[in-house]
Amino acid sequence: MTVDQKSPSDDAKTPIDRVETPSSGKERVRPNGLAVIRRWTRRSLARWRPILVTALVVATVGLAAGLFFFEYRPDHQTDDAVAHQALQAASDGAVALLSYSPDHLDRDFAKAKSHLTGDFLAYYNKFSEQIVAPAAKQMHITTTAKVIRAAVSELQPDSAVVLVFVNQTAAGKDKPEPLMTPSSVRVTLTKVKRSWLIAKFDPL
Repeated sequence: MTVDQKSPSDDAKTPIDRVETPSSGKERVRPNGLAVIRRWTRRSLARWRPILVTALVVATVGLAAGLFFFEYRPDHQTDDAVAHQALQAASDGAVALLSYSPDHLDRDFAKAKSHLTGDFLAYYNKFSEQIVAPAAKQMHITTTAKVIRAAVSELQPDSAVVLVFVNQTAAGKDKPEPLMTPSSVRVTLTKVKRSWLIAKFDPL
């Protein structure tokens, strides 16, 4: 009896290999290289699909956050220069409001009004004329204010809130020796024609 011998070249040309199983003696078909690659590719795609979807979601959220941050964020138009302007306006306004002398009340009141806007300006008009002016003239009261420290609490393109810490010194006919009183004020600013003006002045 003769047995056919297969040469190595014959195996290389065969698309699939037939392997005899030890238990049954039947032939088991082993996929060729191309089929293995296809199967591996399908498994890889199935494994990586959730990761790809997650990556796309993260990228989309990141893009939306970037657009909000650079295009729609309320304080997009604010920076250190704007904060400095708000601080300066709040400090100068506080000093003007809290400083006056009976010798030149009209000038002092006019200077204070130049820092104000809206309802607070209307209120200060009445308050300065009906309360401050008569008291300053009668008691010969002179007050001066100095800002010790100021900090921005809120900052928007057209509005700001600044905390101002002030030392106010007052002297009068009854008390010729100056009396210093520390105080803190919450100053709300509004931008009007590129200028920061005081809309509220709330002692704390």
